[in-house]
Amino acid sequence: MKFDRKDIPDLADDYVLGLLDALEAEAIEAALVHDDALRAAVSRSRERFLPLDTTVEPAAIKDDLWEKIETRLLPQTGAAYATSPKTANDNRFNSWRGIALSAIAASFLLAAGLAFSLTRPIDPLVIAVLLDENGQVKAVVEDFGNEKATVRMLADFAVPRDKTIQLWTLPSKEVGPVSLGLIEGVRSAKLEGPALPAPRSDQLYEITLEQAGGSPTGRPTGPILAKGFARMPR
Repeated sequence: MKFDRKDIPDLADDYVLGLLDALEAEAIEAALVHDDALRAAVSRSRERFLPLDTTVEPAAIKDDLWEKIETRLLPQTGAAYATSPKTANDNRFNSWRGIALSAIAASFLLAAGLAFSLTRPIDPLVIAVLLDENGQVKAVVEDFGNEKATVRMLADFAVPRDKTIQLWTLPSKEVGPVSLGLIEGVRSAKLEGPALPAPRSDQLYEITLEQAGGSPTGRPTGPILAKGFARMPR
């Protein structure tokens, strides 16, 4: 296969994207053995298109794909086009290559944007640092509202086998203390508690030592291991 040296970047992209036919791909692979410039261009293309390999599942392309694309485009005019007859499914031409790359790029940006919006972390509404009676930091609570909270244990507690740790909050004096959930062992955990008003600054959070299965009364009954008041993150 003979090709112009200035076309090497385009050929590398076509090869990496699988836009070449079998014979052309074989010719590129043979040239890679001795052509340093082509090999470097292919390496750059692979690195540039790597996100496509890791985020998009391959799908079979139907034989009439290019024909369908052509029928939806405006008619091409001009002497240059008329003197260069092309088949509908010839994806080597720059116009088709541009269309393919633009579509792929647009799809990737859309997928990346959607992935970011779905996976980006949500800031907690309030954060409470829980201290023991000696003023030592024992845990940090992040309350996200919508019945979700996390507790990060920063110290060990002696928890007998017949006991468990329970996290509480005090939305208001009228409501009284409400359980946000049980913590298995002494470890950080994500909790889903009951529906409550949005947490506020100075809201009380505490962890108590309760009997296995949690407080039988729905209110704290055991000793307070640590407590603290919420603050809104700045």
